[in-house]
Amino acid sequence: MALALAILKWLVIAAAIVYLGGLAVLYVKQRELLFPIPPVGRTAPAAAGLPDAEEHVLTTADGEKVIVWHVPAKPGRPVVLFFPGNGDFLAGRVARFKAITADGTGLVALSYRGYAGSSGSPSEQGLLLDAAAAYAFTTARYRAEQIVAWGFSLGTGVAVAIAAEHPVGKLILEAPYTSTADVAGEHFWFVPVSLLMRDQFHSDRRIAGVTAPLLIIQGSDDPAIPIRLGERLFELAHEPKQFVRLLGGGHDDLDNFGAMDAARRFIGAARG
Repeated sequence: MALALAILKWLVIAAAIVYLGGLAVLYVKQRELLFPIPPVGRTAPAAAGLPDAEEHVLTTADGEKVIVWHVPAKPGRPVVLFFPGNGDFLAGRVARFKAITADGTGLVALSYRGYAGSSGSPSEQGLLLDAAAAYAFTTARYRAEQIVAWGFSLGTGVAVAIAAEHPVGKLILEAPYTSTADVAGEHFWFVPVSLLMRDQFHSDRRIAGVTAPLLIIQGSDDPAIPIRLGERLFELAHEPKQFVRLLGGGHDDLDNFGAMDAARRFIGAARG
């Protein structure tokens, strides 16, 4: 019996060491997991297939240089201020950008720090500074009520933060979440995520500050961000608001299920 108890004790100790070691690895590597930067360098819009876009390099409040692509809006049309997902790069989003701008809607699309030619390393605070620079660029050219802030996946947290702190005409959240801690908790349920995660993008705490009309688009079968997180965020948001559930839609395939059609109907013409 004594031998069995000794063996059990050492098994428990070994398991604890392995578990704590795993937590240490996750803590150190967490930003690599949250921000999986594609190995893609700076690409000119024309080379990527979007010749109507102009490339601009903006300086953020903390001195980083970040890239935006700008397609000017036609008279009377709004402009989409687009915040990509964590694995996106602008050249890989050209099909979406063409769809957005096909009717004369303008576009300002941000390449976060560390991504595809932008300097620095990503973090929540850093991305919010990048977004603030992109917003300032946009409001220097358009009225605030013309701006449709649009975030995809991780970018929804950025879009909510901008719309909560600055006036915008409308807000589109595609595959959103309550917080990245909640998303991580879905996948790493055995980890005390809320205690260890640095960049939590709490849209659930910020959404109350959004007064612009809101559209949420989410796939019913999203394997990355469960639709219930988007539904919970929707419950916390002010009217006017719409929730479009795309039956059978996943995470990166929502254009195949009508996401752009829903967005176009919502965007309509510029407010004001």
